[in-house]
Amino acid sequence: MRPVCNIAVELMKSRRAHSSAAALRLRGEMCKELKTKVLRLLPQSCSGPSVHQEGFTDGAEVLSCTVKALKEGHVVAVPTDTIYGLACLTQNSEAVKKIYDIKGRNGNKPLAICVGEIQDIYKFCKVKVKEALLADLLPGPVTLVFERSEVLNTDLNPFTTLVGVRIPDHGFMRRLCQMCAEPLALTSANISSHTSTVEVHEFQELWPKLAVVVDDGPIGDHSRLGSTVVDLSVLGKYRIIRPGCALSSTVDVLEHKYRLSEDSGKNDLV
Repeated sequence: MRPVCNIAVELMKSRRAHSSAAALRLRGEMCKELKTKVLRLLPQSCSGPSVHQEGFTDGAEVLSCTVKALKEGHVVAVPTDTIYGLACLTQNSEAVKKIYDIKGRNGNKPLAICVGEIQDIYKFCKVKVKEALLADLLPGPVTLVFERSEVLNTDLNPFTTLVGVRIPDHGFMRRLCQMCAEPLALTSANISSHTSTVEVHEFQELWPKLAVVVDDGPIGDHSRLGSTVVDLSVLGKYRIIRPGCALSSTVDVLEHKYRLSEDSGKNDLV
């Protein structure tokens, strides 16, 4: 029989090894969380290319890093022309699920898609309005809702035949979509039901769950209203789903220039 003291020593060694392994696991988890890259965009110069400034990252480098993260299936935080958003590749079902998990978002609430050019809309939506109307509203703080095409990931908003599409009036976002060569799923960068964010520090609690946070400083007009969401899926009609920050100018274009009438029918995105 082994002496009691030897058994005690072995037990202590075992406990230390277990504690050490647990500490290493915890440290590994912390390191994983701390891998989030916060990249600050260089301010754009009106007179020419941006000049390097301490603490800022060149736009091409930020784009490259963000595209890489998206293609690896991660969720990123990005600036738009209204509020900060969370984005992932639309066609990646696992990434789409991550967005819902990160936000704590109700699975029956839809995500919009974001594209870089007007012609991209036709690939993923069945458009029933003139292209000139699209050009009058986009790029801009408006989300247009159309019937979705069969090309779009069926795991994105599977509960509806419609999809909202955005082209933000933001150079970084448009270039990001072009480089990804597919639409981004896009939603506000905040915990579901919390206030929309116009500075990156306002959603800092989400950073550990994101691969990249693109910081473009304070954005939007601080109204925090987000884009105006309008359903154009019914020929000759429009329906406002969310007033947003561009309601008056959007309605003016729809009614006075294109003679669309307001549809009071129910929309399955509401």
